This record gives sequence, C-alpha cells and structure tokens, in this order.
Amino acid sequence: MTVTAFALNLAVSAGAALAVMLVTFAVAMVKGVHRIVDIAWGIAFTAVAIVTWVLSAGYGDDGRQLAVTLATCLWGLRLAFHIASRGRGHGEDPRYARMLTRAHGNPALYALRTIYLLQGFLVWLVSLPVQMAAYLPEGIDALLILGLALWAAGLAFEAMGDHQLARFKSDPANRGRIMDQGLWSWTRHPNYFGDFLVWWGLYLTACGSWQTAALTLVSPLVMSGLLIWGSGKRLLEAHMTQRSGYAAYAARTSGFLPRPPRRRAPRAEARSRPEPPSESTATKRAPSS
Repeated sequence: MTVTAFALNLAVSAGAALAVMLVTFAVAMVKGVHRIVDIAWGIAFTAVAIVTWVLSAGYGDDGRQLAVTLATCLWGLRLAFHIASRGRGHGEDPRYARMLTRAHGNPALYALRTIYLLQGFLVWLVSLPVQMAAYLPEGIDALLILGLALWAAGLAFEAMGDHQLARFKSDPANRGRIMDQGLWSWTRHPNYFGDFLVWWGLYLTACGSWQTAALTLVSPLVMSGLLIWGSGKRLLEAHMTQRSGYAAYAARTSGFLPRPPRRRAPRAEARSRPEPPSESTATKRAPSS
C-alpha cells in the first residue's frame, strides 16, 4: 500500500537526517567549532531527497519524483557549498558561541540536543512536501509547473544575492561599509527571501489533493517562521544593529519582501553619508549576512 510505503519513507528519511547531523556533530567535536552544522543543513535535505527517490520507486509518478528530487538536491548542495566557502578560515559562529554560554551541564550534550538534533528534526519536518510529492500518482500538472517555477525564482534570487554579497566583500574598499547594492537595496535579506520562495514552490509540488496540501502545509510555514522570526532574519539583525550605518540602511530598505528602496530625505541622507576612512573604520569587516 502507498500509505505503508510513505510511512516507511518518513521513518527512513528521519534516520537519514539524523545520521547526517550525528556525523556532523562528531566532526564538529574534533574541529572544535559548531558552525559546520550550517553546511550539514543543505546536505541533510539532499540526503532525505535521495532516500525518498529510492524508496518511492514504483509508487509515484517518475517525472514528478525526478523533478522534485533534483530541485531539492540542487538547492541543498548549492547552499552547503556556499556556506562552506564563506566560512573557510573563520572561527566559531557568534550565534553558537552565545548559545553554548547558556549550557547547563555538559556543553557537548547541550550542543547535541539544542543544535544538531533540533536541526535534524526540522530538516525532516520541512522536507515533508519533498517526501509527499514522490508518492503522488499525478504526472506533470499545473501545480507542479508553478511550484518548480517558484522554486527556480527563489533559487536564482538566493544565489544572486549571495554572489553580490561575496563580490562586495571581496573588495577591500568596502570594508566597514553596509552592503546596499543590487538585490540588497530591495530587501535586507535576499538569501532568506530566496529560501522562502524555494520552499513555498516545493510545497506546491506536493499539492496533488486538498489532503496532501493540508498535511504538508506545516513545511513552508515552519520554514517561513525560521527565516523571519527564528534563527534567520531576527538573529542576524540583532547583531547588525550594532554596525554603523545599518539603521539608515534599514530605514530605506525592506525587511523581507523585495520593493524599491525608499527615497531618503536630504537631512537623513547627510547624516548617513559615510565618514572619511580612519584607522578604526578601515579595519572593520563587511557584514556576513
């Protein structure tokens, strides 16, 4: 039965996500940094997609299975590679350093519970549409096409934003400056908005009926909550508010949904104009968002 096969898929995919996180935890303990769990995030989604593709053979539509699997793997591996490249040579992520200061008892076990096991569970929960879509008998339909189009738009938006930020940070003349160019002038978080589109798009690929749509709706809702109110936008902006010039940037730039930047009043513009470089400002790093 398809229901039994899907239930088995849920169990095995949970094991796959858990395995990725446990291996990552072991590596993190050896290296002494927990920031590598951010690399494992995309890899764990890829593992769930591949496991689902293998287990769903003979149950759902082949074309839908392949399309959703490839979409998830492409998104997950691109994200993992980008985060690995961005973090090369850096120490611990301040988010995890602050979290571990609140540890009660053994810090390693605290990190295992609050970082790795939690993220493994979230991967499994958010990936429900990827798993469900593989078991749908419907072939290529309007919702699948719309979902993949939304996914593609999100992936392009996210990748372009990451590329623009990396290019901005690679220029020594931009040290100490806030990135406010390209997509970053339309939204303060083009990478998070791209993720938002990706997962609403993948959700649409699982909407073969109102039942499957209702069962998997938790996925894009949880991902949206993480991006906007959880470990994404909220935590990053709490750190960025300490940066000189960020308040003016936030005042003219959308917090999430892209829109043209607000026009600045002359007086406000004069106050936000960068000061001439000094020894102290020239050594500051560009934002890492």
